Amino acid sequence: MLTSHFPLPFAGHRLHIVDFDASSFHEHDLLWLPHHDRLRSAGRKRKAEHLAGRIAAVHALREVGVRTVPGIGDKRQPLWPDGLFGSISHCASTALAVISRQRIGIDIEKIMSQHTATELAPSIIDSDERQILQASSLPFPLALTLAFSAKESVYKAFSDCVTLPGFDSAKVTSLTATHISLYLLPAFAATMAERTVRTEWFQRGNSVITLVSAITRFPHDRSAPASILSAIPR
Repeated sequence: MLTSHFPLPFAGHRLHIVDFDASSFHEHDLLWLPHHDRLRSAGRKRKAEHLAGRIAAVHALREVGVRTVPGIGDKRQPLWPDGLFGSISHCASTALAVISRQRIGIDIEKIMSQHTATELAPSIIDSDERQILQASSLPFPLALTLAFSAKESVYKAFSDCVTLPGFDSAKVTSLTATHISLYLLPAFAATMAERTVRTEWFQRGNSVITLVSAITRFPHDRSAPASILSAIPR
């Protein structure tokens, strides 16, 4: 499969972006993945996306001197080497990955159209969040895409620890030209309740990329103490 890779510094991390041509994908391209048998029933598009994501992940791991391919966990999550955390995302013809020694989550999403934003908004945000998005200087479709993506980034950072929560378990509390903050409710995870997570973002073409890192420790966690997570003032 035809791919191009380039690293991009962002928010204190190095993102590894892989643009790929899914039409050039061939089944034998998967053979270098140790877990290729687990993709046998996947569709062609899904296989191409998975491959591009793992290519990005391999580049990210090489940055810290590790030469391996992340496997697939029982929740379909990437399996990272001990002592490391990572995140993978893909959208259309772009995949990206990031690696860290602290919990980290990344997401890329195509900016919604006005019609899609209007249709999906009730399933992503509540009325209070809508007011915050509408009060920002951003067009509503962009703001809603950011809310969706930021919540995905936070969920990905804890994909191995929590059951997938709903979008109503994290509430948007602020949105600026560079970051979006989320307030976590008990439905997300009891140990994370009443916390605010700051998620960095930027726009790349017709997509947005969000990233959250260094969130907090979980029981039996390997990550370092929180640096961007703070309790909501009472």
